[in-house]
Amino acid sequence: MGARYEERNSHLDGAVLWTWSGLREPARPVLPDGCMDLLWVGGRLLVAGPDTHAFTPGAALSGDCAGIRFAPGTAPALLGVPAHELRDRRVALDVLWSGPEVRRLTERTAAAGDPAAVLEDIALRRAAGAEPPDPLTVAVAAQLRQGRSVAATAYAVGLGARQLHRRSLAAFGYGPKTLARVLRLQRALDLVRAGTPYAEAAYAAGCTDQAHLAREMRALAGTTLGGYLAATGQDGLAANSETPQPSGSRTTA
Repeated sequence: MGARYEERNSHLDGAVLWTWSGLREPARPVLPDGCMDLLWVGGRLLVAGPDTHAFTPGAALSGDCAGIRFAPGTAPALLGVPAHELRDRRVALDVLWSGPEVRRLTERTAAAGDPAAVLEDIALRRAAGAEPPDPLTVAVAAQLRQGRSVAATAYAVGLGARQLHRRSLAAFGYGPKTLARVLRLQRALDLVRAGTPYAEAAYAAGCTDQAHLAREMRALAGTTLGGYLAATGQDGLAANSETPQPSGSRTTA
């Protein structure tokens, strides 16, 4: 039986539930997306912080696992820790929350037929008792996701450069320029997966040209766009960068 990835929208605003069944091929990296995840992996509850570069899961992330992926800027209020403290890290949940609580949640998740649903319930309960995400940083993420420049975003939300940087570190794990690059790369990948030629996808996503997109792939993903598509089983797109391809389901490596 081959590996299978599925995702569905969560009742928590902006979050996505996902499950992975089967072995994950070592060549399938997880690219930066500005998000943080609460994970169920190998019988343990973990938190994946915001990435600044591609992450390739090792043996610890092989086999069946599940997660809830939080929209950029929304996880710190739930987890009770600034995002920059978890940047490029995977940590056990009991590092952040009390041991007895995490043991109880671990037992509950292990006994569930749908671990992702338990993760969602954990997040919803935490959200009910936590302060809401900073509305300014939520607005920042929305502006940058639309392709607005950092300067235009700062002006739109009424923050100076230093204030924007400080609040972005706490909410996203890195400054607004890095978040803008990450979201731009994700926009380009979405377009390519939908069949848009590389050069057109680069321009539409906000890159100056295809070479700019290629440099961003190298810097953030550690590979070429064609290499990434081939590694994630989208060889048809990788084989022809200038001819539109049929749209397919969006997969997460």
